[in-house]
Amino acid sequence: MELRTAASPKDVKHYTTERLREEFLIDDLFKKDEIKLVYSHIDRIITGSAVPVKPLQLTAGDELRAQYFCERRELGVINIGNAGKIKIDGKVYEVGHKEGMYIGMGSKEIIFESVDPNSPAKFYLNSAPAHMTYPTVLIKPEGEAAEGVVIVKDCNKVELGSLEGANHRTICKYILPGQVESCQLEMGMTKLEPGSVWNTMPCHTHDRRMEVYLYFDMPEDALVMHYMGEPTETRHIVMRNEQAVISPSWSIHSGCGTQAYTFIWGMVGENQDFDDMDDCAMKDLL
Repeated sequence: MELRTAASPKDVKHYTTERLREEFLIDDLFKKDEIKLVYSHIDRIITGSAVPVKPLQLTAGDELRAQYFCERRELGVINIGNAGKIKIDGKVYEVGHKEGMYIGMGSKEIIFESVDPNSPAKFYLNSAPAHMTYPTVLIKPEGEAAEGVVIVKDCNKVELGSLEGANHRTICKYILPGQVESCQLEMGMTKLEPGSVWNTMPCHTHDRRMEVYLYFDMPEDALVMHYMGEPTETRHIVMRNEQAVISPSWSIHSGCGTQAYTFIWGMVGENQDFDDMDDCAMKDLL
């Protein structure tokens, strides 16, 4: 597990491009037959991926000082690849493309599998420290689940923006209060419509939560300019397909792509109020 420390906005304004990428960009995700995990000291979030050709078991590793990964943690998973399975303490869940799971604290054995090893699943992971156990839930925004499995079928969807503003997008909320309960983790997916390239603009910060973005559904030659930093000290990181970026609570988090794309957002912090944002006026951005 890779460890990353927190960063001060006073220091970040002096970072080079290389240093910005070293601190905040998460690259080399979704390698076949590997689980990759990055532990950030910013609200103790863990971001990672699992691409099982053969079954892959999630373990705590020495870094967590735990007997198993979810001993003191909760876990959110969204599959951006082909059909997969997640086995949790002997129970198997079918997790298709853009379907997900919330896995509660206390789940001991977590194994990722692909239905077809030649066309593997790509499981994207966000994990936060937890203080109590909430039920494990299979999240199928547009699908059906097997009998006897707790599911959320109709995820909370919100349409925002306009084509004229180049930010027409649909937010699909997977894990949030009132739908899939958790201790602090929130997670969802935003899809931009063709012709739109901006996400989260006008932008905001939320001092009570940090966030991680995963950009995907992008061709090899496409990119997203991800903007971060304090509103009056903005910086950018060039993002390619299936790369993630860490956003501290003091930082804006907004992107502009060369074409439409999709991104997964995961939030961890003091509260779970999705609308608790400190808006940044366009005229104040520098």
